[in-house]
Amino acid sequence: MKKVLIFGAGNIGRGFLGQLFNQSGYETVFVDIFDKIVTELNERKQYKLCIVSNNTSKEIIIDNVRAINANDSDTVINEINNTDLIATSVGVNALNKVAHLIADGIKKRVDTGNKNLLNIIICENLLSAGKILKQYLINYTGKNIYSDYIEKKVGFVETVVSRMIPPVPEEIRKIDPLIVYAEPYDILPVSKKGFKGIIPQIKGMIPYDNLNAYEEQKLFIHNLGHAITAYLGYLNGYTYIYESIGNKWINSIVRAALNESGTALNIKHNFSDQEQKQHINDLINRFANKSLGDTVYRVGREPIRKLGPQDRFIGAGKLCLKYKITPENISLGTAACLLYNYRGDNQAIELQNIIKKHGIEKVLTEICQLDSKNDFYKLIYQKYNFLLTKFKTYLTQK
Repeated sequence: MKKVLIFGAGNIGRGFLGQLFNQSGYETVFVDIFDKIVTELNERKQYKLCIVSNNTSKEIIIDNVRAINANDSDTVINEINNTDLIATSVGVNALNKVAHLIADGIKKRVDTGNKNLLNIIICENLLSAGKILKQYLINYTGKNIYSDYIEKKVGFVETVVSRMIPPVPEEIRKIDPLIVYAEPYDILPVSKKGFKGIIPQIKGMIPYDNLNAYEEQKLFIHNLGHAITAYLGYLNGYTYIYESIGNKWINSIVRAALNESGTALNIKHNFSDQEQKQHINDLINRFANKSLGDTVYRVGREPIRKLGPQDRFIGAGKLCLKYKITPENISLGTAACLLYNYRGDNQAIELQNIIKKHGIEKVLTEICQLDSKNDFYKLIYQKYNFLLTKFKTYLTQK
């Protein structure tokens, strides 16, 4: 049986990758640091994945699985030496730690004369993830026969992960710590050029020549729309994303904002209008999935990061201006982010402190890195004052 080694048995690992590989005939070996998860996977050799939507719930058994504790480095290294496919879903902050284990595994492959190609499918929310992981590995191995192997034999495959995976209710998780919930969407775009040798046939995995187009689509359509839904929902007093997108005004703003960024992406990457409209419609329907139970607080967390110069709001607005498209509704969404004052979010508190002391001008020039003469800057400023007036009573109560 074909085998894949997945670093990270969390939401994406069990809730997405495990399903794709299982349905493609692979034995799945998870590597994780949590003893309870590792022990349960080894005892059961399977886990439940519940695919949830507004109208249906389907339970899938993911079998042919086992697990290794990441601290058992010798066993992990042996597995790396005996597989030709690895996937990572550990989170950006843990990728460097995982790289140390993979580097040691590559050393063993070289030392034992293993000349097989090794492909690493990187499912992390990180631009240029392939280059970054490759550099981590070379940093650990040094420039020598091991780095030569990395250059010639190891494929670094970047991906765009869009499946939404809600938290499992605590009372259910206590009964079954392995169960995972996920939405039906199961497509994984990957970089065709990242592979070494023959591309494995994985259900739902679609190789693209220009993955950057789909990375930008994820950021400037999915992430942007999700964030606008969260921040406008917060201003309207909603808790859940499905409540927010069910509001006709919010729905129209989100749709209009995504049409702005979508039109710019169509020009840049040659998406068809019909393809992009279908993508936007599908996405908004996915936001309306009550079974996901996603909150405006989770989706809206870390507003300062989301206001970065290349992130969903500012990046999308600048892309629109580049192609002579007025980011009217993107500006409104950005303004809603600037008003996010949820006390349970440290970045929201920090953001409001900056605005209170220095005004939104400081945020727009220093965090968003916009010039005060920029049309996007002016639009955001106008929309901020509009929303401040519209929701003044609600905001003063928070």
